[in-house]
Amino acid sequence: MTVIRPDESAAIELRGLTKRFGDAIALDGVDLVVRPGMVFGFLGRNGAGKTTALRILSGLARPTAGTAHVLGHDVERATDAVRARIGFLPDVPGFYPWMTAREYLEFAGRLFGLDKATLDARATALLEMAGLASVTTRVGGFSRGMKQRLGIAQALINAPSLLMLDEPTSALDPIGRREVLEMVASLRGRTTVFFSTHILADVERVCDAVAILERGRVVASAGVAELTARATANRLIVEVEDSVAAAAVAGALAGRAWLKSIETDGRALHLAVSDLPSAQREIPAAIAAAGMALRRFEIGETSLEDVFVELVGGPAQ
Repeated sequence: MTVIRPDESAAIELRGLTKRFGDAIALDGVDLVVRPGMVFGFLGRNGAGKTTALRILSGLARPTAGTAHVLGHDVERATDAVRARIGFLPDVPGFYPWMTAREYLEFAGRLFGLDKATLDARATALLEMAGLASVTTRVGGFSRGMKQRLGIAQALINAPSLLMLDEPTSALDPIGRREVLEMVASLRGRTTVFFSTHILADVERVCDAVAILERGRVVASAGVAELTARATANRLIVEVEDSVAAAAVAGALAGRAWLKSIETDGRALHLAVSDLPSAQREIPAAIAAAGMALRRFEIGETSLEDVFVELVGGPAQ
């Protein structure tokens, strides 16, 4: 039998990771490697298995089969010294509402055994990073965004080599999301960030690489730019004279072998095509044959959403 040794240079390594709850399979043979220093997006619809994977990585759950390594150590046999190098923010973090932000960070730091001088310096730096240095309000009066930023600061109080965040921007308003994402982006190169989310725009904004999880399986894992380059469909925007002409063009193009989808929006048509050269030849010809004028023909950029929909058959929920 071949023994596969863990990659000690990897921040996270999953091999055949499987988790069952009775007859339900939450994780189905997941293989994944996350390199140090990157912001890595763990993307999937709600119920795809993201939180289960994070619970296993953090030691809060055990796998049914397969292995999970963090920082070169098996999570099932990880010592306190290994766990002290990990920061974790759950999807619904809990706080003591009577504490101030500094009191909460100092409390967390004492749990790690930090000496007073180190703890004071780290708390000051992290409060500044989180934009909470001048806030004296007790945590019970914080907004959701302020609590999430405090939660990330708490997860960093032990200066971890690996920071795991479970849906840190869910339920936040646009300003709160922006603040949390800016904080996450500032950590690039300083620590490895494993960022679980179902929000595609967040991944495109801050992540270096991404794995897409669907029904407990990794269906793709690569750099964000590489992943969007893999898409088999090209996106086109075609504009004609008016909405009537757009509808007529859509009808004329229906059934073409290279056409994957077509939508009209006023006088514009949005197409996904599998054979760009054929589309470039046949679309103008079809418009000319119908006696209409072509006002715009544009090749659009493929987004992560396009890739996600192509791989899993629908948008993240």
